[in-house]
Amino acid sequence: MTARILYNLLQVIFVIAFAPLVEGVTTKLKENLQSKRGPSIFQPYRDLWKLFHKDEIVSDYTSWIFRAAPYVAFAAPIFVALLIPVLTRYPLFFAFMGDMLGGGFILALGGFFATLAAVDTGNPYGPMGASRTRMVGFLAEPVFIVVFLTVSFVAGSTIPYIVQLRWVTPIASFFEPSHILLMSAFLMLILAEDGRIPVDSPSGAFELAMIERSKSLEYSGRGAALMKWAGAMKFLVLICIFLNVLVTPWGLAAGMQPIEVLIAVPLVLLKILGFILVLVYIESSLAKLRLFRITEFLGAAFVISVVAMITRLSEI
Repeated sequence: MTARILYNLLQVIFVIAFAPLVEGVTTKLKENLQSKRGPSIFQPYRDLWKLFHKDEIVSDYTSWIFRAAPYVAFAAPIFVALLIPVLTRYPLFFAFMGDMLGGGFILALGGFFATLAAVDTGNPYGPMGASRTRMVGFLAEPVFIVVFLTVSFVAGSTIPYIVQLRWVTPIASFFEPSHILLMSAFLMLILAEDGRIPVDSPSGAFELAMIERSKSLEYSGRGAALMKWAGAMKFLVLICIFLNVLVTPWGLAAGMQPIEVLIAVPLVLLKILGFILVLVYIESSLAKLRLFRITEFLGAAFVISVVAMITRLSEI
């Protein structure tokens, strides 16, 4: 039991430590693909260091929600990291405290507080981005629910560790039409939930066009650092759910020996790098959609998830 608790904590440390690196590699590869030099892959760490050492300025007109939102947003991905397979193939100490639906609620809680904080400032750009975020969330949440329902039909459970065993036992189940459609819908959700192209541009700096980043415009110092770090951790957690639960447990530790878990760290990072290459290619191949065309993108994701469920029911 002690080893499982330690490995759970190691998963949390993995998410906290490598989330900025994943963001930096994604930005670097995207810039290189566009024939630009781009910043260093370690630039997010430098940004966090700089923000943590700056003074934090808070408006007198904000409430406790504005001060608490960065900490809630920062803690949400950490709690999810306790529930999902990040480094191990077998369940850890907190694995059965929540399922995939519960993890989705926890991530949504962080986004909900960030949205309230954006409205709390009174800045016109914050509420504008918050309303757009709620629009995207309103369209994405039905897709999440249908995806999780389809997973429960396929695997007989929504516990991440049980779901991942279903896709690789037997291996032929990986190529089932319902599984392929499910992965496609979840990939589209990652693009929407993390505010990436074609839904949003994470590197944009124009207030009127922002969706995700506009919620943290009023933060400075420690608050801005926590919001930035929270966004990077959320992105990494979604990648881990996609790769380790729905795609393949390749690279995860199968035994309880500490050396196996430590070897899993570079292997999982290598798998994440492969996913980032695919994601960067997708982002660089698409243009950002107009605001009211985002409904078409998420509507397509919903249709794909429904077709996945119907396909699964027809296979039973």
